[in-house]
Formats: sequence, structure tokens, C-alpha cells
Amino acid sequence: MYQIGGVHMALVKTLVCLANSRKLSGRCVAGMVDDDSGEWVRPVSTRLNREVSAHERQYEDGTDPNVLDIVSVPLLRPQEHNFQSENWLLDPNYYWKKIGVVGWRGLLKLEQRPSMLWINGSSTYHGSNDHIPVEEAATLPDSLKLIRVTDLALRTHVPGLMFGDQRRVLRARFSYKGHEYILRVTDPQYEQKYAAKPEGVYKLGESFLTVSLGEPFEGYVYKLVAAIIERVKIQAIGRR
Repeated sequence: MYQIGGVHMALVKTLVCLANSRKLSGRCVAGMVDDDSGEWVRPVSTRLNREVSAHERQYEDGTDPNVLDIVSVPLLRPQEHNFQSENWLLDPNYYWKKIGVVGWRGLLKLEQRPSMLWINGSSTYHGSNDHIPVEEAATLPDSLKLIRVTDLALRTHVPGLMFGDQRRVLRARFSYKGHEYILRVTDPQYEQKYAAKPEGVYKLGESFLTVSLGEPFEGYVYKLVAAIIERVKIQAIGRR
């Protein structure tokens, strides 16, 4: 582990990185501990909204962790916040360190199979089962899931165009355990890729999704697709 400053580090957890998604001016990074325990860890900062800066999450060579990297992350202490029970305060005085990479088989070992994505029945105009009232979310024990879906499709559109809002939005549509979901995507690689494509629906097929509950906003907590991991892309680069 490579030290940045002189403060003593409390502990290191080795994670399979399963999200490095957009959050305000920084990122929301999360992963599962690489020990078959199923434990999730979301490193967070001391900022008001807990997002992680580029400086705080970088490797020694200055690069950013990628989804599927196996990463040792220096942490100080658990920092649970409401339903975000996975939060740990990161130690900003040390670099993160890449140890390896997992492939599709590794993901299958981490796959979770909840009966649904927390609580269903509340939807936005453009979404489906995509948010939860804050008072209901407060009862939840966790805020991260890694699921496998077979019918993933992405929709890129400009929902606020009639109101003069030119921002393009990417949503994921899929079925899971008999329920339909249409959720906002905050995976920056997919947002960037599909921002350059014409508006429309794009079918991707079998994929793993990291689904996260975001910060409360106007009385609701939103379900977000924080990472998309396509089987065909992973196996095309030889990660079986």
C-alpha cells in the first residue's frame, strides 16, 4: 500500500470494483469484498454528499479504478448513513492499489438473487419501479445489489425537451423476477457512449447490473443502474 500523507491507516479491504458511477462532482465507488462473504463496501468521503474525488480514489500512477478491478482500498471506519449500510469512510492518505481483474465466472460467484429490487410499486413518468418514498426507504437494510438480467435494453432520450432542457438521459429497461424496471443509468462510460448515439432503444442482452439507491431527493430515493457489465464485452476480451 502506498502512502500519500503521514496518517496511520486503520485497515485495508480488498474489493471487486462493481461501480465507479457519476455522483455530483465526484463518483460513487462500490464493490464486494473479495472473500466470498457477499459483503458490500462503498468507500465514502467526509463531504456532505459523501462522493469520492479523483484524488481520493486513484492508483499510484494516477489512473482510475475500473469496474471488475480487484482493488485494495484503505479505510478508516464504518460510516453507515440511513439505508446505506455499506458505507465506509475512506483513508485519503493512501493510494488505492490494483491487485487483479475478474471475469464473467468471477461475477457469477458474486451474483445476488433478491426477489425484487427493494420495494416496488412507485414509478416516475419515464421510469418503472424506479423510486421509493423516503419513509419506506428508511426501513431498508442495504442499498446495493448485483443482479444478472437477460433482456437489457438502453433508451437514450431528451425527456425535458419541451421545457427547453436539452440534457440527454440514459435509462435501462429490463425484467427481473417477473417485475419490469426502467431505471436511470449513472455508469459514466455508458452515458458517454450513448450520448453520441441517436435517440432510441438499444438492445444489449445478458448483463450484470449494479443497482444502487441514491441520496434522497424531493421525498424519494431513486434506484440507479450504477454499472453495466455486458457478457459479450467481457468475454470478447478473454475474461471467461
